[in-house]
Formats: sequence, structure tokens, C-alpha cells
Amino acid sequence: MNVLVTGAAGFIGSSVARRLMERGDRVVGIDNLSDYYSVQLKEDRLTALSRDFGNAFAFEKVDFADNAALTDFARRHDFERIVHLGAQAGVRYSIENPSAYIQANLVGHANMLELARQRQSSHMVYASSSSVYGGNKTLPFRVEDRVDHPLSLYAATKKADELISESYASLYKLPLTGLRFFTVYGPWGRPDMAMWIFTKALYEGRPLPLFNGGDMRRDFTFIDDIVSGVVACLEGPPADDGAEKAGGSYAPHALYNIGNSRAEELMRVVRLLEAETGRSAIIDAKGMQVGDVADTFADISAIVRDHGYAPTTTIDIGVPRFVQWYRDYHHEA
Repeated sequence: MNVLVTGAAGFIGSSVARRLMERGDRVVGIDNLSDYYSVQLKEDRLTALSRDFGNAFAFEKVDFADNAALTDFARRHDFERIVHLGAQAGVRYSIENPSAYIQANLVGHANMLELARQRQSSHMVYASSSSVYGGNKTLPFRVEDRVDHPLSLYAATKKADELISESYASLYKLPLTGLRFFTVYGPWGRPDMAMWIFTKALYEGRPLPLFNGGDMRRDFTFIDDIVSGVVACLEGPPADDGAEKAGGSYAPHALYNIGNSRAEELMRVVRLLEAETGRSAIIDAKGMQVGDVADTFADISAIVRDHGYAPTTTIDIGVPRFVQWYRDYHHEA
């Protein structure tokens, strides 16, 4: 099978591309290689994919928010299914640079839906986010919960993506699956996320910035488990049968939480990182960041029921695996 993966130079995108090719699929990947974080890291991910899979992996630098460029790219490539993971990520950055989110997450997502419609794609899996739950007070977060009160523009764009997708599924019977990712970590992770930030600070002997004084809980989910869930969903497109889907749609459009279904204390993660790095943390306690939430916790019963999703990597196992990769990548002593 030929699969188009957007955000192929990203953390989750490159990991999904790897898994697809490991099972024998051919992947064509696109990414605009934005400088939101290290372009070198993105290029290193691509280099590893090309080295390990040769001609099974094709990559082009394409901004899917540029409809003319996307159309030109699509004209030259064949693919049956789409895994749309490219986006402008990050809650905090959306406060500083909102236009990047409008362009990538709204214009870009609409372009990808239109491409899927024109190609009559058999299934498009796309990235949403746990951020859509915003100020919800009830834990764990359930896909049946209302998500009408986003606390950041990033969250608002992801909720909008779900709504636009619902309209395409309803109008054109386009099979779509949206995945609300929780806090993903692991090898090749993102430098703007806590696991990387804390590990880097520990090795450099700098303070760890802990928002809300560290009194936070996150549903940390290891990348291998996330990838298994994405691929399982790709293999099971929602049917156009009039039945209610996860998330409440009667069109061929399903929404799932994809997490570890455990809310880990942030300070516990810090202690695990201290043990793995052999360094003691210098805590820099800060107030709650605007647009952020204190707790995330995924109810994953829907994706377990429909796709057999079964995360197996606990934080005790995942943290050492990340730190070992980080050491190898940075040649830490």
C-alpha cells in the first residue's frame, strides 16, 4: 500500500512512516521543515528513514497550506490512504504567533481534506489534540465530553479541524478518523516538550522550569504505543452505515483519545529523569502558563473497543528508553 504521511519529518510522523515501511508499505512523506524547532533534528529523522528503507521512502519539502504546491505534488504521486500528522504544534507558541496556526492548522487541514476528497482516499487519519478539552473539569477526558471552551488558539484550531472534517464526512462520505493525542514522548521526540526540556536542563546543570510549581499531571504516552494506535486506526476506516461512531458522528467520521490512560505526577517524571541522568534537578517553580491546564487524563475505552489499542509502555520503562536515546543522539557522557 502507498501511504501519504504529512509531517513526515516530525516526531510522530517519522515514527509512523517507519512502522508502515517496516510492515511493507511504501511511504511518500511531505513536510515544510519549519524552524519552529531544530530543522537539523527533522533532517536527521528523514536521513534515518532514507538510510533504513531506501526506495520505499520518498520525501518532498511541501507546505500543505500552499494549495498550489500541494496540488502539484499530488499530481506526481500515487497513494491510497493519508495519515495527516503535519501541523503547527504547541500550546504556548500559539499565544506568540497565532497566524502560523491559522495557516497550517486551518487552511492546511482544509487543503488536505480537499485532496482526500478529490483522490477519493479510502481513509484519512488526522491529528487532533487533547488540548481540545480545554477547561473541562471532569477526569478522565472522554470523547463524548463537550469541547466548547478551548484555552488556547492551538486548541481552537484542532477543534475546528474536527468540525471541518465532520462536514466533509457528512457531505462526501469521506472516511475520516481524528486522534486526540495526549502527551507523547520517546526517541526522536520534540525539543519543545517537557521530557526533552528537563533532560537537557539536567545534563547542562540548568534549572528545570516547572509551571504551576510542578503540581501538574500528564497522560504521558510512549511513541511506540502511539504509533500502534495510529496504524490500527488506519486499517479500520469508519463505515458509512448510519451508525453512531466514537465521538458522536453518524457519518464515516470517528474521534478517539489516544493516550496511556494514566495521569502521571510531573514531579515523579522529574525523579525518574534524575535517576537516569545521574543529575539532581534545580527546580525553577513558575506560575501556571496562560492557555495551559493542570491535568490531562485520557479515557481510551473507545479506541480499545474499536481497534484493540493496548498501550504497554509505562513511564518507568519509557523514561530510561528516552534518556538512552537522548544520550546517544547528543553523545552525552
